[in-house]
Amino acid sequence: MTTQSRLELTISSRIEKAIAFSLLCSKMMYANASVEITMGEKHNDLTEIIAQTLSEMKMEQGEKFDLGKVNLAELERRTGISRAKLRRIKKSGFIDLPHALTGRKAEHTLLTGFTGIIDELLRKGVTNSSVCYDRLKENGFQGGLTIVKEYISSHKELIPPRRQLIAPQGSRGRRYHTAPGESYQMDWGFVEVEDASGDTYKVACFAMICHCCGQRYVEFFPNAKQENLFIGMIHAFLYMGIPEYILTDNMKSVVIRRDEQGHPIWQKDYDLFMGNLCFKTKLCKPRHPFTKGAVERLVRFVKDNFLPGRIFNEITALNYEAVRWCDTQNSIYHRAVDCIPNDKHTMECMKNAAVLEETVELSYYLCPERKISFDGFVHYDGRRFGVPYWYTGKTCRIKRDGYILYIYDTGMTKVLTTHDVTWSRRDSFCRDQYTTEQPEEKPTAPVKVQIKQLAPPPYDPGFSRFNFEEGLWDE
Repeated sequence: MTTQSRLELTISSRIEKAIAFSLLCSKMMYANASVEITMGEKHNDLTEIIAQTLSEMKMEQGEKFDLGKVNLAELERRTGISRAKLRRIKKSGFIDLPHALTGRKAEHTLLTGFTGIIDELLRKGVTNSSVCYDRLKENGFQGGLTIVKEYISSHKELIPPRRQLIAPQGSRGRRYHTAPGESYQMDWGFVEVEDASGDTYKVACFAMICHCCGQRYVEFFPNAKQENLFIGMIHAFLYMGIPEYILTDNMKSVVIRRDEQGHPIWQKDYDLFMGNLCFKTKLCKPRHPFTKGAVERLVRFVKDNFLPGRIFNEITALNYEAVRWCDTQNSIYHRAVDCIPNDKHTMECMKNAAVLEETVELSYYLCPERKISFDGFVHYDGRRFGVPYWYTGKTCRIKRDGYILYIYDTGMTKVLTTHDVTWSRRDSFCRDQYTTEQPEEKPTAPVKVQIKQLAPPPYDPGFSRFNFEEGLWDE
């Protein structure tokens, strides 16, 4: 055997060994695929693809095939791998080795410094990535939503276990649709608030939504009394317009009972309120939330999206945040109604809904009447505000507009005083709440008796003997 034939045999054996080694590596990689996936490493089949293509090229070229002189352009055409990557893999014997930094994570990311906020929300059961993302943006986060989703998926151990869900009951009815501006739905929702001292109290959330386009309005009150219901409805009508009728459940402030024929007997103040604002009310079936499911879902959406992790100083500030949240939600697309609520409500619903005008009758609902106590205070939302002493009436009317509280006389003809709404439990006094002039007796006869008063003696503190500088300036 000549030297040339021996050299060709050696090269051929080396090629076969390289191809066999590549196939062996690919089989080992497949065998360890489950382990690699568990470790979170990404893996491809480049080694197997290249090994199979090299074997085909060897069968076609025969003894002319040389592993060191493989045509990378032809290999790129067959495998679809870029020539730069093939050139890199060729240096390692056509074996796709993992990158040296595979599995390493950056020490500092965009979430560094913000993980405490997400962890606190996850411990409270808030898993909505949009809610977490909004809270982070409020605190100066500059990243995107994807990194927040990845963090939540990798820290599910912080989420408290959910309670066992009841088996689904199935469909009980069909959804119905109303004409634009025909029907609104309203309801109350309640949430617990923890104050700075650790005590908890309940806050009522008034919600109203247009059944046609999904336009929504939310406002918070210290309680769900009838006067707060009227104020919430008026503010919602100013925001959305007055529909043909309102759909609600059997509230005590709306209906008293039903007669023998099943017709509702309205509460007298609510009946007068409907007549003044020119709208009708329809009651849904008891224990059947599907009738007004839109507002039921809105209350749940407020509790799941707006309230989680919310911190506020006072209800007035919370209401300003709620209005901004409603403006944001009304200006984005909602799949349930297949529209942007603001656009559809402006173009279609407001053609049928009436515009609420501010009148004198309307101001009486916005300014509820209060009795004045013997010490000159009126009660409003659990707090006491002072009334001037010169007002002799036994009742007055009070109105909260933003951070200012206005106190009017009974006839709404003048403003008695104003207060800054701080929502503190302390009493808020006003100017002239108590008279400052006291009766004083004057002399009736000329005063003839005269006495003399001396100046007070100088005070000697006892340390004058230690004043060494005294008299030095007279020398």
